[in-house]
Amino acid sequence: MDRQKDLVDVNLTSIMEFVLLGFFDIPNLQMFLFVTFFFVYVITLMGNGIIIFITGTDNALQTPMYFFLSNFSFLEICYVSVTLPRMLVNLWTQKRHISLFACATQMSFVFTFGNIECLLLTVMAYDRYVAICNPLQYPLVMNHKVCVQLVAACWITSAPIEIGQTCQIFSLPFCRSNQINHFFCDIPPILKLACGDTFLSEMLLFTIAVVFIMIPFLLIPGSYSQITSTILKLPSARGKAKAFSTCSSHVMVVTLFFGTAVIAYLRPKSKHSSRMDKFLSLFYTLVTPMFNPLIHSLRNKDVLMALRKLVP
Repeated sequence: MDRQKDLVDVNLTSIMEFVLLGFFDIPNLQMFLFVTFFFVYVITLMGNGIIIFITGTDNALQTPMYFFLSNFSFLEICYVSVTLPRMLVNLWTQKRHISLFACATQMSFVFTFGNIECLLLTVMAYDRYVAICNPLQYPLVMNHKVCVQLVAACWITSAPIEIGQTCQIFSLPFCRSNQINHFFCDIPPILKLACGDTFLSEMLLFTIAVVFIMIPFLLIPGSYSQITSTILKLPSARGKAKAFSTCSSHVMVVTLFFGTAVIAYLRPKSKHSSRMDKFLSLFYTLVTPMFNPLIHSLRNKDVLMALRKLVP
């Protein structure tokens, strides 16, 4: 009788919670990974926090470009905080269980913040386009009210869609293994555990990836082709260098984030592998947020000057 009760409990547990395997396949490096990811988290929080602070307090940085950069840095803090703390706990305790509700919540936030990042990077490209291609209209077109509305639209557009997608995925029956071969609740590895028809979920994932990743990814090069054409027509070499320097930081972040996101979610299903999925996910969830402040600081004289003011 007791054995039957234990089996019922095990089956109930397997339905009510998942196991995030993370980097279980390299057991000898668990502590090394913990220390590495801990420092990544601290650097990400400090770097993006400093960007938010200086863009909010330095009068020279009270422009639309730095308003968007500040919001982007805040988003990066939110994005990395959805996955890294739990991953650190899992590495430290080696207890990888996550409840069904916690898994769904994490998935919803990860993809909401990811979609917002795609849209915000597109808005930042549009801001550079207006500033360089239509400088006389820039103060009128990109006034503070418009900037706030654009940022708000990024958040409002993404959240309901991802909540709906998460509800649709977690309405599926999960009667196979409860082990997710990933370090966070990502959609592809979770769909592998569903025993129902996942065609609708896969099509929904692909459609949202096209709308939030592929379309913005195509719009940004379109903006920069116009920007490049305008810059090349400038008579001053110094003006060209300054314009290119202003845009280069954004281009680097776009390339790093979109490059890995496109490969992760728009490559054929047959090309998916757990190891590659985890590797790509590390780039757009951890590496980009960590390098964002560094990229914008080293290639921006205004930010460097504001940073120097913080050092007595």
